Amino acid sequence: MAQKKLVKQTLTYLLGVSVPTSKQNAAKIRIRRLEFDNHLKMHFPSYEFVYALDSEKRCKTGDTVLIQNLPEKITRLISHKVIDVIYPLGDIKDPISGKKCVVGKYRDTINEDAELFGKLKNAFDYDEATPRGSTEGVRDFSNKKTYVKYNDDSKNSDPYAVDPS
Repeated sequence: MAQKKLVKQTLTYLLGVSVPTSKQNAAKIRIRRLEFDNHLKMHFPSYEFVYALDSEKRCKTGDTVLIQNLPEKITRLISHKVIDVIYPLGDIKDPISGKKCVVGKYRDTINEDAELFGKLKNAFDYDEATPRGSTEGVRDFSNKKTYVKYNDDSKNSDPYAVDPS
């Protein structure tokens, strides 16, 4: 008689940042890991790239996302799935207070300082700003895969090309 073996499968959750990709229904995630160097007795960052299933197209370039490994690979590359977008790019919330932050200050504190000392003409107003993704495909090409343009061709003006000079 054949015995069935019980295999316990561990599901791991990882935190990573979404980077541009040309794959459909998938997101390319950069995961930061620390590797220990025995000679120097220090940890150093190393990056691993994985593809995660994102059929709902929730994550955009730059978002911090929570991913989970799948019991078996869907394709040759896709081995994880996107669980949740933790922090959209630019909208960082303090996990304890729940207030939105800009660099090292709360947005409320920045607004209070502006009221006390006078608001600058060129200061960015977060309340009146359009939501992220409203100019996608018109002025914002951050969702497209970019490449480095090595020659200057006036006939081919591709907005996805980055000029290194």
